[in-house]
Amino acid sequence: MTVLATPELTVRGTWVGFWRLLPLSLFVVAFGLAFGLAAVQAGLSSTETVLMSMTVFAGTAQFAALDLWHGQVPVFTLLVTTFAINARHLLMGASLYPWMRTLPMGKRYGSLLVLSDANWAMTLNDFQGGSRNLGLLLGGGIALWCTWMTGTLLGMAGGNVIAQPEVFGLDMVMGCFMLAMALGGRKNARMLTAWVVGGLSALAAYLWLPANTHVVVGALGGGLVGAFWLEGKR
Repeated sequence: MTVLATPELTVRGTWVGFWRLLPLSLFVVAFGLAFGLAAVQAGLSSTETVLMSMTVFAGTAQFAALDLWHGQVPVFTLLVTTFAINARHLLMGASLYPWMRTLPMGKRYGSLLVLSDANWAMTLNDFQGGSRNLGLLLGGGIALWCTWMTGTLLGMAGGNVIAQPEVFGLDMVMGCFMLAMALGGRKNARMLTAWVVGGLSALAAYLWLPANTHVVVGALGGGLVGAFWLEGKR
């Protein structure tokens, strides 16, 4: 049976994760800026906008919430929408579990508070390569959170400069990063099959199912391949 090394969480390792992900995190400023502007236009107060970005820290879910933010907020619909968009975090956490299961509860869940796509992909890629630095997850998440908050504040102050980040191609940065992480990971028939099944499932859901469900369907499709096609044990 394969024995995985327990990750280490240190101040130095956290700084390494912070500075390593900070250059990529800078593109998040543009999206935070767009959110800050959209929140003001939707009628949220400065306090509500800052608290949402500070505590929710989920860009797509926050934009979806703005669409539901009217005179009387439909709480149940808001909860369901947010859960559906962020359900991928269940699978992201599950993928990290083999390494983090022996950690003390405080370190384990404290690090996951800032879990996002970019620091998850970077950390998982490094764990698979033998790294034990959990600071990549925590420090990278802090870098993303700081740039998201910076963008939100700039957007509230007057974010019409980059109200549509996609015009400048900034919406492609995360996709390119995730593709680089995928190509830099393990390469075998099992992984290739998981990516193909996940991609085709997500595409089908994007074309024929309700908005945002492609994220969950794609992740489940690829995850099921991994669940039924187990790696050989050493």
